[in-house]
Amino acid sequence: MQIYAVSQITTYLRELLESDLRLGDLWVGGEISNLVRSAAGHLYFTLKDESSQLRCVFFRRPVMGEPLENGQQVVAHGRISLYETRGDLQFYVDFVQPEGVGALQMEFERLKAQLQEEGLFEEARKRPLPRFPGRIGVATSPTGAVFHDICQVVSRRWPLAEVVLAPTAVQGSEAAPGLIDALAALNGEPGIDVIIVGRGGGSVEELWAFNEEAVARAIYASGVPVVSGVGHETDYTIADFVADVRAPTPSAAAELVVPDRMEVLVRLGVLAATMAGEVKGLLDEGRAGVQATVVRLERSAPDLASRRLRVDELTRMGTSAVESCLRSLLQGVQGFSLQLRSLDPQATLGRGYALVQRDGQVVTSVRQVTVGERLGVRVSDGDFAVRVDTAGRGRRGRARRRERRQPQQAPLFR
Repeated sequence: MQIYAVSQITTYLRELLESDLRLGDLWVGGEISNLVRSAAGHLYFTLKDESSQLRCVFFRRPVMGEPLENGQQVVAHGRISLYETRGDLQFYVDFVQPEGVGALQMEFERLKAQLQEEGLFEEARKRPLPRFPGRIGVATSPTGAVFHDICQVVSRRWPLAEVVLAPTAVQGSEAAPGLIDALAALNGEPGIDVIIVGRGGGSVEELWAFNEEAVARAIYASGVPVVSGVGHETDYTIADFVADVRAPTPSAAAELVVPDRMEVLVRLGVLAATMAGEVKGLLDEGRAGVQATVVRLERSAPDLASRRLRVDELTRMGTSAVESCLRSLLQGVQGFSLQLRSLDPQATLGRGYALVQRDGQVVTSVRQVTVGERLGVRVSDGDFAVRVDTAGRGRRGRARRRERRQPQQAPLFR
């Protein structure tokens, strides 16, 4: 015999209950009784009918509808599990709706509250749409009028954009997985700037694919901004709340994602005119600044005329000084020239003197020659040769000899 601990049994029962998928997603209707609110804001109550009751716990949620009251008939959504500490079977409620609301509407409100609590609807996470998209992805039916209407709007407003279709069913059992695949395909397509998820109007059942939790999470996970254009203006789906931008219709979604080319042209014209005015203003300001600078430079420039006169005066003074110096030097050169000319042997010869040379050397004494020797004589107009007839012993000897000679003879040469 095997004996189990109490905790083993309660744990086994809890795991057994939570493994049942049917018990993990339940809608239960009944009357509220024994309603208690804890200090933390959690609600504890009992759902009962004529024969049974179910203990419930509703943990505080940031988003709640109308307050619950004892005796109120409601439909609650949640899961069945076991509270092991006390061994109590409990219904863990995550959404409560007053009785009388349709099943789809209750599921819509439940999922809306759940996703809102998780932060999928937060405005802070929603991205702005690109101002000038180049490629626009569209997830919709290829056979409906929606894609045609979107293409017409884009072509009319911004023909530069390319529309890329990811075909999918938009109602029925294949719609939700088809929308998820289409979003994945468009996110994998290079250059997609924005995605439109759309379909035309219809009943709640026909639009229900856009209320599926998996579709909402696929829109939330998209790396490209998503615009939801589902149904008519009064239709709201979970996709509208999760998308970055909600449009009332598919055509309105197309108008939101592309600019109006006429408005852009007008805006460009205004900007061009404004820019031209700004540039002209800057040029005028710069021109005025340059002119003012030129005036300041002219005023601060030195008096060149007076400086020019001073330069001319200095030039004249310098020229006069140089000329005076040159004249003085010229006079000195002329004096030196006269002195040199007076010492010129040729000038001496011109006065009747002769130059006697012996073997190229000037004869300055009678002792340098001998009788019979040939000497060269240079006079003012040429040279000639002589032979020595007699040789004396200087001036005194020659004088005595001349006195003794009778008759007196002229000298042999001069």
